[in-house]
Amino acid sequence: MKLNSMLVGVAALVAGAFSVPALAAYPDKPVTVICPWTAGGGTDVLLRALSKAAEKHLGQTINVVNQTGGAGAIGHNAIRAARPDGYTVGMITFELNSLPPQGLVPFTWKDFDPLMRLNADPAALSVRADAPYSTVRGFMDYAKANPGEITIGNSASGSVWHIAAGLAAEKTGVKVKHVPFDGAQPAVTALVGGHIKAVAVSVAEVRSQAQAGNIKILGVMSHERDKQFPNVPTFKEQGVDVQFFTWRGLALPKGVPAANKAKIVDAYKKAFDSKEFQEFAAKASLNLAYQNAADFTKFLDQNYKDVEAVMKSLGLAKK
Repeated sequence: MKLNSMLVGVAALVAGAFSVPALAAYPDKPVTVICPWTAGGGTDVLLRALSKAAEKHLGQTINVVNQTGGAGAIGHNAIRAARPDGYTVGMITFELNSLPPQGLVPFTWKDFDPLMRLNADPAALSVRADAPYSTVRGFMDYAKANPGEITIGNSASGSVWHIAAGLAAEKTGVKVKHVPFDGAQPAVTALVGGHIKAVAVSVAEVRSQAQAGNIKILGVMSHERDKQFPNVPTFKEQGVDVQFFTWRGLALPKGVPAANKAKIVDAYKKAFDSKEFQEFAAKASLNLAYQNAADFTKFLDQNYKDVEAVMKSLGLAKK
């Protein structure tokens, strides 16, 4: 009898020692979302608005953290190298496909787990409101007449806006000086301050300054005019056939459990479809262009090939 009691006691102790506590339901703590670009830029504005709308669907706080530098390389690498538990999500951007051809990073989009594409914003050429030109052609004619004087700010060397400005200059046969900044917002600030002559960034990134009367948008590199600025013609309407845009989307580091991944996708898709976010994006001139994971993956593959070809033609790709 005593032996049986002892065995039962030992068994209970052993069971207690090796019992596995029930796993907490995901997510049981705040989720971090990495933005590779500075606060206030188009990527940051889009990500913060969407993440705020996604919180109620995920049931947790979502913290946006800006990890900038290296033309987006630092932030993208942080996303790739994050612990694959679902508590770190990232915003990937066009530069994920422009950094590798330059030999600046040891990874490509294939090292990420794409979730969804969110938007695609065309480039726009903007200048100070008091500039002596009001059209793309007028700007280019001035550049030709004053070689070396025109400085165009971009979000980083080899970034989407650097390439956009390079394409426009190549198409019109002008020479300009490209000035890199750590994101679009610092470039726009420099333009308003008179430190550079122009910026080639998205409409969303100059919207507030344009509405305040500090900046005028000369043209957009799109097939259609921007809805918030319907009086601004496209480049093509002004005789310069250039169409170029950036894209932004969500991704995870590879290896996140399928159940956790599904919850993230569900929360962000519901947020994307919400009336509040759709209205915000329209007012902010953010051109929404959703793609699910499968379509986004196909897009990334083709976009990488296209970007590499453009960069080679501009002499920006590593030889």
